[in-house]
Amino acid sequence: MDRAGALTPEPRHADAQRAVIGAVRGFASRFAGADRVCVALSGGADSLALTAAAVRAGLAVHAVVVDHRLQDGSGDVAERAAAVARDVGATAEVRAVTVDGLGGLEAAARRARYAALDDARGSLPVLLGHTLDDQAETVLLGLGRGSGARSLAGMRAWSRPWGRPLLGIRRAQTRAACEAWSLPVWDDPHNDDPRFARVRIRNEVLPLLDEVLGGGVAGALARTATQLQDDADALDVPADELLMDCAYGRVLDLEPLIGTAVAVRTRVLRAWLQSVGAAEPSFRVVAAVDGLVTDWHGQGPIAVGGDSEARLVVTRRASELHVRRVPR
Repeated sequence: MDRAGALTPEPRHADAQRAVIGAVRGFASRFAGADRVCVALSGGADSLALTAAAVRAGLAVHAVVVDHRLQDGSGDVAERAAAVARDVGATAEVRAVTVDGLGGLEAAARRARYAALDDARGSLPVLLGHTLDDQAETVLLGLGRGSGARSLAGMRAWSRPWGRPLLGIRRAQTRAACEAWSLPVWDDPHNDDPRFARVRIRNEVLPLLDEVLGGGVAGALARTATQLQDDADALDVPADELLMDCAYGRVLDLEPLIGTAVAVRTRVLRAWLQSVGAAEPSFRVVAAVDGLVTDWHGQGPIAVGGDSEARLVVTRRASELHVRRVPR
């Protein structure tokens, strides 16, 4: 049974409903083939509002609930979320995953979640419930870590197959929409756990910045992300073309890179490193490899990643960079 409309919503709640549905409709109109979608559903206000709004926007919705199995009773929480999705007119399934690997709990859970969603979606795009508040937190985390313009550009509204229709919607609006639709919201205890940097950004840093700067900080950070995305788009095209000219598998020809603008050259290096197995090269790694290009004076190999069995290192030979695995 569709739970919407049982009660006449308060004006603020009605505005939130319209805003969330409008955001989803706008997203669907911009991206062809988005009339059938998967939605990543956790049971929280953001993803629950997204699921209900997508159905009301006329999309055929399949909700995928990922059970990370990190808390007692997580399976029951996942099944309840799937049941709510069916109540509002979506199909739904639960996928249980194992969270392990390098990079800490948050990173491991994210990898497992995205792998499960990618496996479940078939050929459909996947809508994610990230809001303007999430975007602001992402920009601040990138700024604090010195991760460069790529991190400050935040999350994109569309990066195939991942769609984020709610990047212009506040978290308070998704919760108000859920209240208006009488949807039972599950609040993940991890979202208030101060062990996680993002939680402290959300609960401590952003409120303090709003107090000091007179409000509007989340919106300003989100606008910054959009502007940097535009800059990145302008720089990524020549970088991609240059990469095609100088990359030969695990070898990079340096001649085409000489005299290239730093912003383009470092993009080429980052993309090449990722292509040869360095999953997330940091600013320091890219800068060190760039030194092999622009400040060559016979320095030794640069470690750029690896696993428990071997390190991945880059060396320069004449006018080429080579990457190889070195057993630990």
